Amino acid sequence: MKIKNLIITRADSNIKEITDITIPLMEEYAKNCNADFKIISEQPPFLTGDNKPHYRILKVRDYLEEYNRVLCLDADMIINKNTPNLFELVPEDKIGSIFEDKGSRQQNRRQIISKVQNEWGDVGWSEGYTNAGTFLLSKQHKDIFLPHEGKYYLDWGSADVHLSYMARKLRFEFFELSYRWNHMTPFSESWNNSSNRFDSFIIHYAGVGVFEKGVKNRIEQIKKDYKKIYD
Repeated sequence: MKIKNLIITRADSNIKEITDITIPLMEEYAKNCNADFKIISEQPPFLTGDNKPHYRILKVRDYLEEYNRVLCLDADMIINKNTPNLFELVPEDKIGSIFEDKGSRQQNRRQIISKVQNEWGDVGWSEGYTNAGTFLLSKQHKDIFLPHEGKYYLDWGSADVHLSYMARKLRFEFFELSYRWNHMTPFSESWNNSSNRFDSFIIHYAGVGVFEKGVKNRIEQIKKDYKKIYD
C-alpha cells in the first residue's frame, strides 16, 4: 500500500500578507517531500481565551483517516533552502516536535505543564513542552485531538498544551527535534549561543516574531528575511 503523507498549515485572509510569502515555500517543500499540501481555513468549533482559532488544528484528525502521516506547519514560517525531508528523520511511531521549555522560557513553560496536570490529573509530564508550529504525527496518534473528559484546554498555550497532555495520557513517545526545525526568537538568545536563524531549516515568527532591532513587526521581518534568503 502506498504511504501517503500530507503537509498542512492553518491560515485565512487575516494573514494574507504573510501567507503570500510563506505558503509557496511550503508548497515547494511538500513537493520535495513527495507529500500533498493543504490549508485549513475554516473556523474551528470554538475559539480560545485570546479569541483566536488555535483549534483549527483539530481538523488534522480527519486527515489522519486518509493519510499515513501529517506534518503541521504554522503559517508564519519560512522554509529555508535545502531543508531535508522531515518525514525521513522522525520514526513513524513517534511524534516529532521541538521542546520550548528551555532557556528564558523554561520556568514559564514548566509552570504551565504543572498547571494542566493540577487541573486534569498527573500524566507524568515534567518537561518537554511541545510547540506545534512544527509537529509531525502518524495515523496511530490521531486520538490526541480528542477532548480530555469532554474538555479542551482553553487557557494560555491552548492547543499546544492539550495535544502534549493527551499524547502523554495515551502513552505516545516524542522524538525531540532540534530547534533548527522551529527557530523562534528565544533560540537566538545568548543561552543558545545566539544561534543564527539563517542556519536553521525553518524560521518561525511566532508571537512578536522580530529578531532584529529596528524592525517594526513580524511582517517586516518576514519580508526582510525572505529577501535575504531567496532574492
